[in-house]
This record gives sequence, structure tokens and C-alpha cells, in this order.
Amino acid sequence: MFYDLHMHSCLSPCADDDMTPNNICNMAVLKGLEMIAVTDHNSCKQLPAIDKVAKNLPLRLLYGCEIQTQEEVHVLGIFNELGKSQTIQKWLDERMPNIKNDEDYFGHQYVMNENDELIEKEDRLLLVSIDASIEETIQAIHDFGGKVIIAHVLDRQNSITTQLGFIPDGLAYDGLEVKTNEQKLRVLESHPWITEDSTYWLVDSDAHRLIDISEPDYFLQKHVVRELWGDGK
Repeated sequence: MFYDLHMHSCLSPCADDDMTPNNICNMAVLKGLEMIAVTDHNSCKQLPAIDKVAKNLPLRLLYGCEIQTQEEVHVLGIFNELGKSQTIQKWLDERMPNIKNDEDYFGHQYVMNENDELIEKEDRLLLVSIDASIEETIQAIHDFGGKVIIAHVLDRQNSITTQLGFIPDGLAYDGLEVKTNEQKLRVLESHPWITEDSTYWLVDSDAHRLIDISEPDYFLQKHVVRELWGDGK
């Protein structure tokens, strides 16, 4: 299945305002993707509308969020059911600092309905670290029935290798996200305790603009999708 499991909607202040539920889902279909996840910063509030849109398209939707831990490491939680994502939202709300968003500086945080109509503005700034360590965040994602993907592991900002210096041996993630196959080789060379077959590898766009959503360049075998998230609908 051709996929992109890391992209941001207009709920994320760093994303374009035209990253609406309909625009995202239809652009994914136009580009030839078969499975996507929208992963806004520290929030799953956009997912109910995206779920309604995706149901009318030849597209499998997974339900995600990109959580920033106390260490300022970005971790993707990817769920196979909408309800699971809404349950972890309560956990996130309890651990989010109450810092007001400055729209003029950070950008808008829009929640849309399935018709791309504005229904809410998220007032709390989402570009923050929650009050939970990376280990606590991983445990929570698993407890709520999700899979853990460590995001953009070699990026210069908010990657695990930037913040911690390395990927700890024994950390209970399910997959690692890289930008290219060359990055995958670099991870393997610098982490002898990680092997190619010891984890799942994802190459995602981290799109903040419609044009940046992935082309159908990378795929997951269907048996891998089943192992991670079941058969779906």
C-alpha cells in the first residue's frame, strides 16, 4: 500500500491554512496514495472530520498525532480506530501546558468539519512539550492501542538523535521514520543494536503544504500493515 503517515492539517500552526480535511484526503488520492495518517502536533481534534471525508474515498485512514515529549523529541502515535485517538486526546489535554497561541507569530490552529468549515480555534499553543517523558509517552500510546513511530530520527530539530544523541537500546518503539533510504543506512551504521529487520521503517513527508504530500514512492506490504494496524475497513 502506497502511504504517507505523517502530515499536518490546518490545526497545526506551522501548516498552511489550506491543509483542510477535504484538501488533504483528495490530494492524497490524486497523488495515488492508498493509506494516510494526519498527525497534528499534540492533538487529534481534526481527525473526526478527516474520518468522515476519507470514508467516501478510496483511501484507508489511520489516526495519528505527533507528540512532543519532555525531551522535545517528536513521537508519532498511530491508531487504527478513531475512538482510540480521541481517548488519548484526554491524556494529552491533561499534560499540555496552558500557553496561549499567538496566531500572528505561530499561525492559526483551525479545527474544521467535514465540509471544511471552521468549527473551533484551538487556543492553547500546540507547539510545546507535554508533561511526559519519551518512555511515558510510548507507554501511553501503547496503552491506548496505538503504534509508536519515532519521527524524523535524523532531523536537526526535535529528532531523537538531536535531543538525546542516539536512539536508546531497548526503547519500546514499533518503527523508525527516516526521510530517505540513505538515512536508514546511517541509522544502522551508527546504532549496531538496531538491525534492518528489528523494526519497521517508514519514509513519510511530514507535509505542512498540500504540494509536499508524498508521491506514491514508498509502500508497505499488506502483511506489514496487518501486523501493525489490522485489516481495516
